[in-house]
Amino acid sequence: MLDYSTVNQHPFVNVRFISVEGNSKIEVKPDLAELQIEVVTQSENLEDAQSENALKMNDVIQSLLALNIEQRDIRTAFFNVFPRYDYIEGKQVFRGYEVTNALSVEIHDVNDVGLVIDTALKNGANRISQLTFKLENESGYYQQALQMALQDAHEKAIAISSKLKLSYMPLPIEIVEQTSGGRPILFKTAAAAQSSMETPIETGTITIEATLKVKYQF
Repeated sequence: MLDYSTVNQHPFVNVRFISVEGNSKIEVKPDLAELQIEVVTQSENLEDAQSENALKMNDVIQSLLALNIEQRDIRTAFFNVFPRYDYIEGKQVFRGYEVTNALSVEIHDVNDVGLVIDTALKNGANRISQLTFKLENESGYYQQALQMALQDAHEKAIAISSKLKLSYMPLPIEIVEQTSGGRPILFKTAAAAQSSMETPIETGTITIEATLKVKYQF
């Protein structure tokens, strides 16, 4: 989008201003994934539910470590305990407890995401609730996008000044960075299914956008 103000002539000083908007967009393959893995157990007895959950979660963690995932890339996302009730003929009937332990796991090779999911499910996990693709060096790509946005603004200013037959090269005197949109997130829910095939995961691309509003003096 080209957004510029009318060329202004100061009544006393021979100064002209043009405002333009520079935009850029970079499509990048993600190189980092964050996966949320959950173990959910139920029992009439709270202690039994917690004990079963702890055993299964320990198996899940050990299986992830066996895939050479670093301990520092595995952390607890949340731990919840809920009483379970049914409603029979309008009456609340206690059915036991549900314990949920969730891990957040960073995967530095996105090609391993499917393997990590399958391994977790085979070793006790019964829910994959969230998968997010990211960039290890997002700030570096954003800096590149900012440079491209500034170049876009400069080219627009030159095009306008040429059309208006202004004799001076534009000089940027004010640059305002605009905020951009968010990042794509893929949500996935999975049951504990056994399969000889690896879960297929499509990473897609992440869009890095930058927008600058630049005011030029001629």
